[in-house]
Amino acid sequence: MFKVTKREIQWGGRTLSLETGKIARQADATVLARYGDTVVMVNVVAAKAVKPGQDFFPLTVNYIEKTYAAGKIPGGFFKREGRPTEKETLTSRLIDRPLRPLFHDAFRNETQVTCTLLSHDSENNGDIVALVGASAALTLSGIPFMGPVGGARVGYKDGEFILNPTLAQMAEQDLDLVVAGTASSVLMVESQAKELSEEVMLGAVVFGHEQMQPVIDMIISLAEEAAKEPWEIQEKTTEKHILDKLSGVAEAGLRDAYKLTVKQERVAALSNVKSATKAAFAADREAGLEVPSETEVADLLKKLESKIVRRQAIETKKRIDGRGLADVRRIECEVGVLPRAHGSALFTRGETQALVVATLGTSQDEQIIDTVDGDYRENFMLHYNFPPYSVGEATMLRAPGRREIGHGKLAWRALRGLLPGKDAFPYTIRLVSEITESNGSSSMASVCGGSLAMMDAGVPLHAPVAGIAMGLIKDEDAFVVLSDILGDEDHLGDMDFKVAGTDHGVTALQMDIKIDGITKEIMQVALAQAHEGRKHILAEMAKAIAHSRDSVNSNAPKITTIMIPRDKIREVIGSGGKVIREICEVSGAKVDIEDDGTVRVSAVNEESGKKALDMIYGIVAVPEIGHIYEGKVVKIVDFGAFVNFMGSRDGLVHISEIVPKRLEKVTDVLNEGDAVKVKVLEIDPRGKVRLSMKVVNQETGEDITEELAAQKKSANA
Repeated sequence: MFKVTKREIQWGGRTLSLETGKIARQADATVLARYGDTVVMVNVVAAKAVKPGQDFFPLTVNYIEKTYAAGKIPGGFFKREGRPTEKETLTSRLIDRPLRPLFHDAFRNETQVTCTLLSHDSENNGDIVALVGASAALTLSGIPFMGPVGGARVGYKDGEFILNPTLAQMAEQDLDLVVAGTASSVLMVESQAKELSEEVMLGAVVFGHEQMQPVIDMIISLAEEAAKEPWEIQEKTTEKHILDKLSGVAEAGLRDAYKLTVKQERVAALSNVKSATKAAFAADREAGLEVPSETEVADLLKKLESKIVRRQAIETKKRIDGRGLADVRRIECEVGVLPRAHGSALFTRGETQALVVATLGTSQDEQIIDTVDGDYRENFMLHYNFPPYSVGEATMLRAPGRREIGHGKLAWRALRGLLPGKDAFPYTIRLVSEITESNGSSSMASVCGGSLAMMDAGVPLHAPVAGIAMGLIKDEDAFVVLSDILGDEDHLGDMDFKVAGTDHGVTALQMDIKIDGITKEIMQVALAQAHEGRKHILAEMAKAIAHSRDSVNSNAPKITTIMIPRDKIREVIGSGGKVIREICEVSGAKVDIEDDGTVRVSAVNEESGKKALDMIYGIVAVPEIGHIYEGKVVKIVDFGAFVNFMGSRDGLVHISEIVPKRLEKVTDVLNEGDAVKVKVLEIDPRGKVRLSMKVVNQETGEDITEELAAQKKSANA
């Protein structure tokens, strides 16, 4: 019934296997990829015909984690997997990015790649397994995919690179780098690092590319036995007279447009050229001449546009906006721009601008994240927003998409390693980056603005962080690397290479390549040029604020951390949380208690925090015999008075211990509500406390026990 084909290799100390032919046989291709006990099913389907007027390649990659893969039932009310989690979205992007450039240029059929995590062993992340499985499935499908692609995760510790470290090992690594590529070159890099040098980062990329070669060979071996017949692609050739007409109508206008350095002026000029070109071909079409369709004209215009920009950069070493290859646009930085925010910064680089706001909260504000690996709490969040007005467009506002989530996560990775530990800085931090203008590299503007905003808020960063986006234009043997790329240079170039870090090293690196053939030399040049650009940006940032403020913003909550005995935790919380709720209501502060006895009291003003701390100390403190305390009379009885002297703890002052003489009635001296000073004489085994007023000077609070004894001795003599 089944024709099963399977290949397996030993890779990174575990078995990697690829199997096809048993499951989901109606898809164009299905591969079951297994690494250890982590299993991902990858299904590939493409439409058999192109939609009329389709002018782009509609590829959709979805990575889906089923909670049953780890023997869990989803949390929440519905008990069913819902919208994609952040990890699923980021992994979908991770798989999409190296696959997309390898489809045939003429292929426009709608294509879906679905990667479903079926089993998770809590050791091997599903992302690399899914990437390898997707590459294999596309290679088997017959769809015009110029792969296969391999992928690997690289860790780094104590000077050594580690292939595919387990989830437990990753917690100890100085680097988390994912690299994907073909047999000949790298296509994609995504990483987070602890201020590593450019040499180490490049070494990790090269190491990962070398280690993925057995995987690529295994996919080729599988395809030799199980691949389907390749689809036929009919490439259209454009006749010379069409190209001549296009050049005559559009080339001069395009060249003039790309001399305009202001983005909006350039966009308007390009729009006019494109409209005039389409109108010229439409007139020929109406006259009965055989001309390309509107979609084909748009494609031809894009190719001509790309040729003009690329040749200009290679031949003149000048950019669209007149800059040299390594020049960074003018930078302006401001901090404290919002009066009530805990921290804020406005970072402007050319026509890219980010307004970044920092908010400090307590542990109650931490994000609880439910994954197949288990639940965990995150105390640092970065949310990136890209409204349409930032590029001068009037379109519908939508919920954050894959791009916003991906850009925000890149900035998060760049900043995360520079934050202090929770013991040193017990705040939850949320950064929001509002992109108010965009013309290239808004994610790196978010890194710079995020660093400035946190320093303005008083977050003690180990060092300021800056980011820069590099581009590449490669033509045969010639190439140029561009620093701080514009949107057009990203769109028409061959590489988007983002590098973030401090003066000491790289903290995040992301690279996407649109062509095959990126060499180690090109990456070395890009990293070296990025290092110089990053130093320049950090110097500009330092003009606004060079290091974190000495204390948190006055609008932020003040957090005080104390330790209480673990056996006192229940008393502070109270039955059903009654006591801790009362502390919060009376003081106005927030109180968080951890299982080890750590108590964090957060309050906007000092008085509120002190009141909460005093109430907690009153509960957990233990009275000491011989110590003097201030208290209040809470009850009068015939034989004495009960005094509240420590939190909720009362003690008895016997009538004989009120004053140093015989007293007929307690009310002759005391009334309820009186403030008194008392000394602890005795604590019996049941916890009852015996107090004395007469041995304490009620004005000064001094112990006069010896003085009274001397007076008594003198009187007896």
